[in-house]
Amino acid sequence: MSNAQRRHFNHKRTAITAALICLVSVPAAATNGMNLEAYGAKAGGMGGASFGYDNGNSALMNNPATLGLRAEGINLGLGWTLLSPNVNTSMNHPMAGPMSAKSGGDAYHMPSLSFIRKTGQLTYGFGMLAQGGMGTEYGSNSFLSNGTGLPMRSEVGFGRLMVPLAYSVNEALTVAGQVDYVWASMDVQMLMPDGSGHVSFSNSSDFTGQTKGNGWAYKLGAHYKVSDTLSIGGTYHSKTDISDLEGSGTFTMFPNAMFPQGGQIPTQFKVVDFQWPETFGAGVAWQATPRFMLAADIKRLQWSSSMKTFRLAMDMGMGFQEGSIPQNWKNQTVFMLGGQYMLTPNVALRAGINHGKNPVPDSALNPLFPATVETHYTLGMGWSSGGGHSVAGSVAIAPKVTRTNPNMFGPGMAGTVSHSQTTLRINYNYSF
Repeated sequence: MSNAQRRHFNHKRTAITAALICLVSVPAAATNGMNLEAYGAKAGGMGGASFGYDNGNSALMNNPATLGLRAEGINLGLGWTLLSPNVNTSMNHPMAGPMSAKSGGDAYHMPSLSFIRKTGQLTYGFGMLAQGGMGTEYGSNSFLSNGTGLPMRSEVGFGRLMVPLAYSVNEALTVAGQVDYVWASMDVQMLMPDGSGHVSFSNSSDFTGQTKGNGWAYKLGAHYKVSDTLSIGGTYHSKTDISDLEGSGTFTMFPNAMFPQGGQIPTQFKVVDFQWPETFGAGVAWQATPRFMLAADIKRLQWSSSMKTFRLAMDMGMGFQEGSIPQNWKNQTVFMLGGQYMLTPNVALRAGINHGKNPVPDSALNPLFPATVETHYTLGMGWSSGGGHSVAGSVAIAPKVTRTNPNMFGPGMAGTVSHSQTTLRINYNYSF
């Protein structure tokens, strides 16, 4: 390499490093931070409460000990969740005046599949589902693209393949352990806030992103029947151990004094140490009457350890250069309350509420990764049609919440994000 070429690469490297230090993105958020407010249509209709009663195969993501509460036999489960956010970003530019952009990302599909068998005191099987994920799609022509014609979008997804084992110690106590194989992926297309260029690592898949990583986690659970009408449950979900998310893309360098012609540079990207947080919770279920059950849970998500900083590394042929920025998410406590009324022996009506304060500080709010909703109101219904077949559905509505980052677009240039959301769930189960 000639001296001129070496200086040329060093200029690019210096510019990229400076731009990375200014990066202000955060991993995608769903409903309780990155976590969905509920897993499974039964719990989804009851505000997400699930730790203290039999909520079907979705216990794989809730409290795996409740898998042992079912009758002996085999259960096959299929599920589908549709996350439908409504996100708008606005600012009042000192020269151009008010500007706004609406995200076109309004449908994120999350399927699930499970197979659980109970025989004697043991319950075991497997399940696979998309755990969470979201993003935004602002296109290439909103004010967020700043006239460059380059796209602004994001998409993050987590999934799990889970293998549980529950053991009924006696008629009152059930304990469980579970191993989870976890994968994560991310797409990002965004302008660098310092104006140096445009980052792009993205694909067209609805189910996986351009950068990918995988790893492991585990869950523990316990359930205890205090009486015929009162039960308690508790669970612990470990922090994940996922490899760095890696993939290829491009960095579009805008013309500047060091790189006057600009240009698009093939780049390897690495999202460093992107993890799902440690989670633990407890719940109670009370069969108040033969027809009416009330359930309440409390859950703690340890965001402060997994979302302390966001780290992105880029390699344009001379080694990875890493930038990071503090995120300082706060730990989050989520409260879930729900009820179920058996209209007939085969038809259940459900309702609930879920509330968790947003863990993301306003200083980290970003239009590509909104996380403002806090309260969810839920309704659900279940129907057993006979012959081992059952169907459940639920809807969760999160009213609009508006938050402002006073420096979203630079010092003193505030940006506001409004976010409301609807989540639909449906589960089919066949027992034999």
